Amino acid sequence: QVQLVESGGGLVQAGGSLRLSCAASGRAFSSYAMGWFRQAPGKEREFVAAISWSGGSTYYADSVKGRFTISRDNAKNTMYLQIDSLKPEDTAVYYCAARPTTVLRSVAGEYDYWGQGTQVTVSS
Repeated sequence: QVQLVESGGGLVQAGGSLRLSCAASGRAFSSYAMGWFRQAPGKEREFVAAISWSGGSTYYADSVKGRFTISRDNAKNTMYLQIDSLKPEDTAVYYCAARPTTVLRSVAGEYDYWGQGTQVTVSS
Protein backbone atom coordinates (compact mmCIF):
# COMPACT_ATOMS: atom_id res chain seq x y z
CA GLN A 1 0.00 0.00 0.00
CA VAL A 2 1.25 3.48 -0.90
CA GLN A 3 -0.22 6.80 0.20
CA LEU A 4 0.44 9.82 -1.98
CA VAL A 5 0.10 13.50 -1.11
CA GLU A 6 0.61 16.27 -3.66
CA SER A 7 1.60 19.84 -2.86
CA GLY A 8 2.98 22.92 -4.55
CA GLY A 9 0.03 24.02 -6.64
CA GLY A 10 -1.18 27.58 -6.74
CA LEU A 11 -2.14 30.60 -8.80
CA VAL A 12 0.56 31.88 -11.15
CA GLN A 13 0.76 34.17 -14.14
CA ALA A 14 1.38 32.84 -17.61
CA GLY A 15 5.08 32.37 -18.20
CA GLY A 16 5.74 31.56 -14.56
CA SER A 17 6.94 28.35 -12.95
CA LEU A 18 5.82 25.93 -10.28
CA ARG A 19 7.31 22.86 -8.67
CA LEU A 20 4.85 20.21 -7.63
CA SER A 21 5.78 17.56 -5.09
CA CYS A 22 4.32 14.14 -4.41
CA ALA A 23 5.23 12.69 -1.04
CA ALA A 24 4.81 8.95 -0.67
CA SER A 25 4.46 6.84 2.41
CA GLY A 26 4.21 3.13 2.67
CA ARG A 27 6.24 0.30 1.37
CA ALA A 28 8.86 0.15 -1.32
CA PHE A 29 8.42 3.57 -2.94
CA SER A 30 11.65 3.06 -4.82
CA SER A 31 10.23 0.02 -6.61
CA TYR A 32 7.22 1.89 -8.04
CA ALA A 33 6.95 3.58 -11.39
CA MET A 34 5.30 6.97 -10.89
CA GLY A 35 3.31 9.36 -12.99
CA TRP A 36 1.66 12.76 -13.12
CA PHE A 37 -1.76 13.34 -14.59
CA ARG A 38 -3.99 16.38 -14.78
CA GLN A 39 -7.68 17.07 -15.14
CA ALA A 40 -9.15 20.35 -16.28
CA PRO A 41 -12.80 21.25 -15.62
CA GLY A 42 -15.11 19.36 -17.95
CA LYS A 43 -12.29 17.29 -19.40
CA GLU A 44 -10.99 13.79 -18.88
CA ARG A 45 -7.90 13.09 -16.83
CA GLU A 46 -4.87 13.20 -19.08
CA PHE A 47 -1.35 11.89 -18.84
CA VAL A 48 1.44 14.38 -18.23
CA ALA A 49 4.64 12.47 -17.43
CA ALA A 50 5.99 9.23 -15.99
CA ILE A 51 9.24 8.15 -14.40
CA SER A 52 10.79 4.77 -13.74
CA TRP A 53 11.61 3.46 -10.28
CA SER A 54 15.24 4.55 -10.58
CA GLY A 55 14.51 7.86 -12.28
CA GLY A 56 16.59 6.74 -15.22
CA SER A 57 13.70 6.68 -17.67
CA THR A 58 11.10 9.35 -18.24
CA TYR A 59 8.22 9.81 -20.63
CA TYR A 60 6.22 12.95 -21.41
CA ALA A 61 3.02 13.87 -23.16
CA ASP A 62 3.75 15.79 -26.35
CA SER A 63 1.88 18.80 -25.02
CA VAL A 64 4.34 19.32 -22.16
CA LYS A 65 7.67 18.29 -23.64
CA GLY A 66 10.31 20.93 -23.14
CA ARG A 67 8.37 22.71 -20.38
CA PHE A 68 7.77 20.01 -17.76
CA THR A 69 10.44 17.98 -15.98
CA ILE A 70 9.65 14.94 -13.86
CA SER A 71 12.12 13.71 -11.26
CA ARG A 72 12.22 11.72 -8.05
CA ASP A 73 14.30 11.41 -4.90
CA ASN A 74 13.90 7.90 -3.53
CA ALA A 75 15.82 8.79 -0.37
CA LYS A 76 13.05 11.31 0.40
CA ASN A 77 10.19 9.21 -0.97
CA THR A 78 9.23 12.17 -3.12
CA MET A 79 8.52 12.80 -6.79
CA TYR A 80 8.56 16.21 -8.42
CA LEU A 81 7.15 17.98 -11.44
CA GLN A 82 8.91 21.17 -12.46
CA ILE A 83 6.60 23.23 -14.66
CA ASP A 84 8.07 26.13 -16.60
CA SER A 85 6.62 28.60 -19.09
CA LEU A 86 3.14 28.00 -17.73
CA LYS A 87 0.21 28.57 -20.05
CA PRO A 88 -3.47 29.17 -19.20
CA GLU A 89 -4.24 25.77 -20.76
CA ASP A 90 -2.11 24.14 -18.05
CA THR A 91 -4.81 25.04 -15.54
CA ALA A 92 -5.99 21.79 -13.96
CA VAL A 93 -5.88 19.63 -10.87
CA TYR A 94 -2.62 17.72 -10.96
CA TYR A 95 -2.49 14.20 -9.58
CA CYS A 96 0.39 11.89 -8.84
CA ALA A 97 0.02 8.15 -9.22
CA ALA A 98 2.02 5.00 -8.58
CA ARG A 99 2.15 1.52 -10.01
CA PRO A 100 4.19 -1.36 -8.58
CA THR A 101 6.07 -2.24 -11.74
CA THR A 102 9.10 -1.04 -13.61
CA VAL A 103 7.26 -0.30 -16.86
CA LEU A 104 6.22 3.26 -17.63
CA ARG A 105 2.59 3.76 -18.61
CA SER A 106 0.51 6.70 -19.78
CA VAL A 107 -2.93 5.24 -19.10
CA ALA A 108 -4.58 6.30 -15.84
CA GLY A 109 -6.31 2.96 -15.40
CA GLU A 110 -2.97 1.19 -15.13
CA TYR A 111 -2.01 3.03 -11.95
CA ASP A 112 -2.95 1.56 -8.60
CA TYR A 113 -2.49 4.45 -6.19
CA TRP A 114 -3.49 8.10 -6.45
CA GLY A 115 -3.11 11.28 -4.49
CA GLN A 116 -5.87 13.77 -3.82
CA GLY A 117 -4.58 16.32 -6.32
CA THR A 118 -3.25 19.86 -6.19
CA GLN A 119 -4.79 22.77 -8.09
CA VAL A 120 -2.73 24.72 -10.60
CA THR A 121 -4.31 27.87 -11.99
CA VAL A 122 -2.56 29.96 -14.63
CA SER A 123 -3.81 33.46 -15.31
CA SER A 124 -3.30 35.15 -18.64
